[in-house]
Amino acid sequence: MADFLAIDIGGTYIKYAIINSLHQLKHYSKVPTKENKDNAILKQAEEITAEALRTEPNIKGIGISTAGIVDREKGEIIYAGPTIKNYKGTGFKEKLTRKFHLPVHVENDVNAALLGEIWKGAAEDQTDVFCITLGTGIGGAYFHDRLMDGFFKQANSVGYLLYEKDTETNYEDRASTAALNSMIHQTFDGELSARDVFVQAKVGDNTSTKLIETWSAEVAKGLAQIILLIDPKCVIIGGGISRQGSFLVNAIERHLNNYLPDNFLKAEIKVAQLYNDAALYGAVYPFFKNNETENER
Repeated sequence: MADFLAIDIGGTYIKYAIINSLHQLKHYSKVPTKENKDNAILKQAEEITAEALRTEPNIKGIGISTAGIVDREKGEIIYAGPTIKNYKGTGFKEKLTRKFHLPVHVENDVNAALLGEIWKGAAEDQTDVFCITLGTGIGGAYFHDRLMDGFFKQANSVGYLLYEKDTETNYEDRASTAALNSMIHQTFDGELSARDVFVQAKVGDNTSTKLIETWSAEVAKGLAQIILLIDPKCVIIGGGISRQGSFLVNAIERHLNNYLPDNFLKAEIKVAQLYNDAALYGAVYPFFKNNETENER
């Protein structure tokens, strides 16, 4: 029975867990992401792996989900925005394989979240799915029988959509959960969280409802562009905000048709089921898929 180590690297935290042959998460933990000086994040991944191997010596591979654009074959970061500085060129696969003599798979975090949802979540066994994650920024991933990366591996960078010259803002500046939190801070003087505002909106508070509707309209604008360009069968909304479930989906769908032709909305809009664990599952999914393929031979 093989165990695999899953590491999910974000700008704020690094989450990690061991996933066993029964697909159960074990030894889940997280640590703050260090400022990335002198390959600090790579060193954190090395420390996490060494600790995991002391706990479970039977680990057979390492799956890494990470912010940034990833060259999957090289297991290397080839582009990173301002969330993690000095990150481009970080070669997880080469360094970890050499140090621990284990196979390493490296994947963009939104791609990994989508793989997790296809494997164990809201898009289980579906073959045409777009995933959009709403967080500090906005990320996208598209699966059409396989992950679709684009020629230069820059596809689905949806946070940069809908740039407005007058305000110098793009889609993620206006529709991320960071943008929602900024709206809440301005409206309620920083006294409430996003969760609080959703709770109040659900019981009919007028100010909270208007705020959620304004933000949901911004989310819908970007989703409409994705639907027009890609025409996916299913759209998965991920990120912590997905815990708002059908209330969130309904709020977004109320505005989607305003940005689409009549009777154009065919895609099913769903929230992620694995929430913050989706990328951990997706990071190691290739190992399990390869094992299943070998067993079928």
